[in-house]
Amino acid sequence: MALIEISRDYGYVIVTGIASLFMTTYLGVKVGSARKKAMVPYPNMYASREESEKDRNKLIFNCYQRAHQNTLENYPQFLFTLLIGGLKYPLLSSIGGGIYILGRLMYAWGYQTGDPTKRHRGTFGYIGTLILGGTSIATAVSLLT
Repeated sequence: MALIEISRDYGYVIVTGIASLFMTTYLGVKVGSARKKAMVPYPNMYASREESEKDRNKLIFNCYQRAHQNTLENYPQFLFTLLIGGLKYPLLSSIGGGIYILGRLMYAWGYQTGDPTKRHRGTFGYIGTLILGGTSIATAVSLLT
């Protein structure tokens, strides 16, 4: 039977997870501010294409919303790999998580300029994703062998 002992360093994994909560909250607050400025009513997720072509505030809102939505679409996988990989490799997983978080922020800030091509500024965040995937796979293999 394989056992995992959680080291004290797992606290770094927990802190990284908490930092990610602040990131998603921050992005959500920014969407709310952009929604108010663009006057996009609830429950609309986005301003229409026609509206965003006529009103730059609506275009900017769509960019804020899309950056946040994309982050939320990837968030469960991030948390899963952070927590699982962190069981055996807490420091490396925390570093990978930090890279991922910084990448997501750079992605969002680039997108929020109104030029969606600038979202690529956060591409380095995939390094964090790869680290987390690797530590999760290594944790699984160590349990199965």
